[in-house]
Amino acid sequence: MKPLPEETIKNLEAHLARTLRRVSPPNEIVQRLQERIHFPHVDEIRSRLRDWNKLFFIFGGVMSGLLVIITLARMLFYFTGRKNIS
Repeated sequence: MKPLPEETIKNLEAHLARTLRRVSPPNEIVQRLQERIHFPHVDEIRSRLRDWNKLFFIFGGVMSGLLVIITLARMLFYFTGRKNIS
């Protein structure tokens, strides 16, 4: 399938820009979305970062998980990557 020439694409885009009109969403939808999206306040973020025990636990868990994944990957490479060349 051959791509359309650049001029045809530009003509099509110009036609669509003239034909289609912009549609703005109803205010009710915008208000509902704003209510659902909740960003925590600065004080709440600070209090979460001050919980060092939880932060170290999460960090240790992530590091342990990465170590297990790396070990498994090295093990698989060791067993599948070796071939007897005689």
